[in-house]
Amino acid sequence: MTTAENNGTSPLDVGIGALNGGPADLAQYAGRAVLVVNVASKCGLTPQYAGLERLHERYAERGFTVLGVPCNQFLGQEPGSAEEIAEFCSATYGVTFPMTEKVEVNGEGRHALYERLVGVADGEGHSGDVRWNFEKFLIGRDGEVVARFSPQTEPESAELVAAVEKAIG
Repeated sequence: MTTAENNGTSPLDVGIGALNGGPADLAQYAGRAVLVVNVASKCGLTPQYAGLERLHERYAERGFTVLGVPCNQFLGQEPGSAEEIAEFCSATYGVTFPMTEKVEVNGEGRHALYERLVGVADGEGHSGDVRWNFEKFLIGRDGEVVARFSPQTEPESAELVAAVEKAIG
């Protein structure tokens, strides 16, 4: 499906707040490949922030962005305020990629962004609810979800890097 055919169903067409307040304006990423990741500061997978930042830095000039989406639905592993999350990410991992407000990725309160992501299956065939922190969704330049990766998939794994390179052309 091309961008013209998606009639506003791209995940980038939804409204969501930025971590530091105001709208995140996902439409600004149209024409870029975007890796959407539900993140948490107190998870065993939290060190993935470092790999996500390196991935973001490596491909930003080629039309790629990592988008962090804080979520506290998995054992309360993202309990902090927006300010605390921003400070942790910056001070601990040097994160420069954009972050949204904290949202729910599953259940009745699932944010519209995730409503448009979770229908895509990963390499093992899993679709539906996000399983844990650091599940990754790759949106292509055309605004379509082109890949989904399990929480355990490292940001700099060969599989994920190959998908990013294909998405950015």
